[in-house]
Parts: sequence; structure tokens; C-alpha cells
Amino acid sequence: VQLQASGGGLVQAGGSLRLSCAASGIIFRNYGMGWFRQAPGKQRELVAFINNSGGRTSYEDSVEGRFIISRDNAKNTVYLQMNSLKPEDTAVYYCNVKWGSTWLDTWGQGTQVTVSS
Repeated sequence: VQLQASGGGLVQAGGSLRLSCAASGIIFRNYGMGWFRQAPGKQRELVAFINNSGGRTSYEDSVEGRFIISRDNAKNTVYLQMNSLKPEDTAVYYCNVKWGSTWLDTWGQGTQVTVSS
């Protein structure tokens, strides 16, 4: 399985970014997908989840109402639209595959998001 995240960058507080993650090596439409982030000195955390069909999503409290996760099963790609960004959103963002009751033990290189105040 390969997961290729992209779309990160440097943005001012209040700005927006759209992350993409292309997956290969799996039958993408069969699996839920998640976006995680890891800030310096902190543990990796799940910020958004989408089920295999895209019909169900969930968010970590701090991003609820600001981030939107979506997917295109024809393109094997999951997206994260991030709006009203805050400095505390600064982190490396990764996508991953929901593997039964856990997550796949492969992370790809992630994409850096830096929000300046």
C-alpha cells in the first residue's frame, strides 16, 4: 500500500488549504480513510474520518465546522478541505486506511501545514 499526501504549505491564520492523498495497492472503495496530524513534540492524532462510500464522516472536536473530509473513489483519492486555519493546526498531515478495527501500519511521507499568526 502506498499513500501519497500533498497540498500542504504556509498559510496565514484564517486561510484555507486543500490536502489530497492518493492511495494505491488497495481496493480503495472498500475502505474507510482518515486524516491524521502530528505536531512537533505531540502524538499523532486523528482529525477526520470518512467511511468507504463517503456517506459518513466524523471529526475531532477542534476541527469540527472548519475541516471537511471527502473522497473520490474513481480517483482513489481522499481530500481534506481546511478552512479558518489556526496556528495550532500547524503539523504534518497524513492519511491512512481503516484496516478492520485499526489503522494500516504505513504512513507515507505526509504533507507539512504551517499556519502563521
